[in-house]
Amino acid sequence: MGRILRDHIKQNASFEDGTQEAMLNLFVAAAEVRRRVEQVCEKHDLQFSHHNVLRILRGVHPEGHPRCEIIERMLDPSPDVTRLIDKLVDRGLVRRSTSEEDRRMTIHTITDDGLDLLGQMDPEIREVQQWFGGRVSEHDLQHLSRICEGIYAEF
Repeated sequence: MGRILRDHIKQNASFEDGTQEAMLNLFVAAAEVRRRVEQVCEKHDLQFSHHNVLRILRGVHPEGHPRCEIIERMLDPSPDVTRLIDKLVDRGLVRRSTSEEDRRMTIHTITDDGLDLLGQMDPEIREVQQWFGGRVSEHDLQHLSRICEGIYAEF
């Protein structure tokens, strides 16, 4: 174990222990999957975080979310979600409106253009998922999900 990882990161020395090796493998694998998704996003002039926000809003369409709810649901919360959403609003992919229940709250909803863009991207994102699924057996996918959930689950 570890030869592929050591070659990939150009390291000759052995790893400190199995924990270090597993963490580094997780970092490298996650970066590769993310890089492939980011390539799809770039084709559509989006960043990974833009795509994430659009997917969050599509998931509650036609309703929307306030900014704080979007932040809680993001895969990788951005330090400046307001500016990120501003860019989506400027492109006509997201709409802002005032909440009827609380006039101080702004609700963000995905527009038809945002839905159309995600619809165009979905087949390309599925190709990344198929690439990933082709490298990992169904049994291992389930096992990997359990492992990851064990890492980030709150106790």
